[in-house]
Amino acid sequence: MSTTPISEDEHRRQMEELQKEMHAKISAAKEKKDLVIVHTGNGKGKSTAAFGMLTRMLGHAKPCAVIQFIKSGDHAAEKALKSPLLTWHKVGDGFTWDTQNRAADIARCREGWALACSYLEKANVRLLLLDELNIALAHDYLPVSEVIEALSKRTAGIHVVITGRSAPKALIDAADLVTEMTEIKHPFSEGVKAQSGIEF
Repeated sequence: MSTTPISEDEHRRQMEELQKEMHAKISAAKEKKDLVIVHTGNGKGKSTAAFGMLTRMLGHAKPCAVIQFIKSGDHAAEKALKSPLLTWHKVGDGFTWDTQNRAADIARCREGWALACSYLEKANVRLLLLDELNIALAHDYLPVSEVIEALSKRTAGIHVVITGRSAPKALIDAADLVTEMTEIKHPFSEGVKAQSGIEF
């Protein structure tokens, strides 16, 4: 992008063109649908962005549920988002490099997935956040095909947000909205420890 200063007239002309383009896109978008949203990539902010979406949905007085796979829970976020419209489930025992127990991790993921399926069938929430499900799929704790099938057959009325590194290609292909967080720079690489309010 050019950083050369432009005249007020040229700036106005560019903004008028952009406005026309954006209004045309807004007018052309007619359909509403329940979305499958995936946040993946090696950068920070996947769950954080999902919690932001969750906050917005709660602000619209829509019931929501969170199922946290792998991690043992984000206690600060759960506390901050306390609402009668929100149900929060923790089905992880900690990061896989800490648990070091594949059978137990799979059992806990199965437990979480059963909960997820009950929400997908009943449509008693407007947004279902499956935090770190991508990690479970990347480690083959759950079959990707089973997850995609359940998502495709879910009862109408539910947006689903799935977070975690290494989202499988089949899930990316099936999703409606995919965002990849790319790490450019992280203080952990320079020996800075994780800090409350930033990482947890």
